[in-house]
Amino acid sequence: MMTGEQLDIIDALWRPGQPAGTAVFVILDSARDKRIYGAVDGTRLPKDCLYSGDLPWQMQMTAPYLVQLEPQDRFTEYLLANGWGDCWGVFLRTETGIRQLRKHLRQFLRVRDEAGHRLIFRYYDPRVLRVYLPTCTAEEIETFYGPVKSFVMEGENPGEILEFRNQNGRLITRKAVMASAAR
Repeated sequence: MMTGEQLDIIDALWRPGQPAGTAVFVILDSARDKRIYGAVDGTRLPKDCLYSGDLPWQMQMTAPYLVQLEPQDRFTEYLLANGWGDCWGVFLRTETGIRQLRKHLRQFLRVRDEAGHRLIFRYYDPRVLRVYLPTCTAEEIETFYGPVKSFVMEGENPGEILEFRNQNGRLITRKAVMASAAR
């Protein structure tokens, strides 16, 4: 695990030297805050609900949403200013499009426990994902990541930026301190 580096969150998400075609997405948990759904609904950035079908409005307002981000966009700025530190969601980098990414991510929304009961897996909550990923086997990492190159999220301390990468089934963890938190 690398640690001690100081980064601005924008630089952490859009790292210099990323391959051309790398996109940054966020999976937002609109159940975390009533402002999330309105912000997602109002953005012109590419977005899609991870749930499918004709959802009742109550479900639409609390569903997880996948949004492709741009570094200089008002929505991105709003999200980072208001959601970082409040577990609004997790960020990820990929070289695939929103349709393929949504299809991949949807398969993890429901899981079965040891007794066979179906459960909703809220992996898009950073408190869940940062605990879950280190428990995965190499095969589980390969399956879960699929087209995702890395996940980026707040640490237990919101001044921390955690990045989890898949390197041939091996989880690589990078921890940095937000430049604004280091002052």
